Amino acid sequence: MKKLFVTGLFISACITLTAQNTISSERQRARNFMQSGDLDNAVLVLTKASESNKNDVDLQKDLAQAYYYKKDYTKALETIKPVIASPDCDPSAYQLAGNVYKAQENYKEAERMYKEGLKDFPNNGPLHNDYGELLDILKNPLGAIDQWQKGIQAAPSYGGNYYNAAVYYYKQQDDKIWAIIYGEIYANMESLNPKSNSIKKMVLDAYKQKLFISNNLKADAANQKNAFARAVIETFAKQSGISAQGITPESLAMIRTRFILDWNASYAKNYPFRLFDYHQQLMKDGLFDAYNQWMFGPVDNQAGFEKWVQAHKEEYDKFTAFHTSRIFKMPAGQTYALK
Repeated sequence: MKKLFVTGLFISACITLTAQNTISSERQRARNFMQSGDLDNAVLVLTKASESNKNDVDLQKDLAQAYYYKKDYTKALETIKPVIASPDCDPSAYQLAGNVYKAQENYKEAERMYKEGLKDFPNNGPLHNDYGELLDILKNPLGAIDQWQKGIQAAPSYGGNYYNAAVYYYKQQDDKIWAIIYGEIYANMESLNPKSNSIKKMVLDAYKQKLFISNNLKADAANQKNAFARAVIETFAKQSGISAQGITPESLAMIRTRFILDWNASYAKNYPFRLFDYHQQLMKDGLFDAYNQWMFGPVDNQAGFEKWVQAHKEEYDKFTAFHTSRIFKMPAGQTYALK
């Protein structure tokens, strides 16, 4: 009898595992259809799979996502609402529901979804990001940047909040540093994202049009209320003479090399910062020039960048191999903009 019981458990486990593998396979097939733009087949596969697995929350979310991509917002809401009401609801369900309402321009309901989601999951970066984007649509930029900053603090390794915060600060007349810092962090976190090139161009423009355009960076630093930003501007002020020759990938490599040396001597102990530590690591490995070319070369002068790479092929190949072998993440506790 005991042997029969154990055998029954084994068979039951095998059936459950087979069912889970089938669901996983169907979800992957649907995602492949979505990635290829065949949304009708994605909906078909997910609908069939969900008919026999009505309690599978992940299937329902994928189906709602497919409807969302199809811009069938009514069906998307019909599908995601039961997930929101279930005990298995997670941050992505709230995010999707909010985004569907936002796409319908039902901003009141969208805001309700984001707020409910953040009440249950206050440390979710994507929810902060999307709620900030909604507030930006509603012409509430201060509310938007507050959400993006909170998102950076709560989920420092999620890139979306850095992108939106960088764009926000770039638009501010008096900001001199946060667009540069957040933009470069995003470029490293999301280097394969199509938005990466636009943010690199924005960072380069911020160096030209906001930071080194000033005739007196020391005075600008003294007027800066945020201690971290003040320290960064003070350190850049020491290299303002180099900027007189123009802001190029080459001159920025020199400026930023000297910046790191001065920063480490004066401020690194009080303000540990992953981005600056990464710069130092690249300097030690002899890859910082190549990194600055990767960061600024293509958006400054594509032909000049290609010429530089041809002349420094071994160095650039070494940097590329290193860059693609690691994931850049910001640790907790380095959100100095809020201090």
